[in-house]
Amino acid sequence: MRLRLPTVLLVLALAGCGEQSLDDDTTSPDAPPAPDSGLAVEALPETARDGWDECPYLDTDWVARTNGQRVTGVGTDTRFDTPACQFWSYPEEPQLTVIVRHMPSPEQAMAVVDWATPVDLTQPADQPEGWDGGRHGGGAVPGRIGAAYSVAKGDVAVTVFTNQDESVKAETVATEAIANLGL
Repeated sequence: MRLRLPTVLLVLALAGCGEQSLDDDTTSPDAPPAPDSGLAVEALPETARDGWDECPYLDTDWVARTNGQRVTGVGTDTRFDTPACQFWSYPEEPQLTVIVRHMPSPEQAMAVVDWATPVDLTQPADQPEGWDGGRHGGGAVPGRIGAAYSVAKGDVAVTVFTNQDESVKAETVATEAIANLGL
């Protein structure tokens, strides 16, 4: 009995499935894992300004003192492997946004840094020791309010946006988040 080529290919394809269901929506074993549940490099947290969901790695009172504003709301976005945190005050925009990204490669972690603090518009950042990235004060990046500090080490990137003009506040928060998370 002679099998036709399409039948042979179907049998071979099914044999390669092993215990995997035909309904599984998985990627090939050679594909890198999707970062933070497949979020884009430029993903921002989505939180409600009137909520109060404590950040698991930053103390709210410490944030208020460090960023220099009263906190009127706190939100976390668990779409990120390490929940992203936003702290709100009276302005429309968050007073502080903290994003910790676990990426498939060091190059993709640096892509997060380059998105947050574009190299041609920002200054270098190298704190804490072993981390590299960029920083900018308010007004340095068109279309953005406030300052930012973004650094990467290996496949992890930490980005902090503040509605304040001084990047030292964003740096202080990033350093605290890195220390508290043991990164």
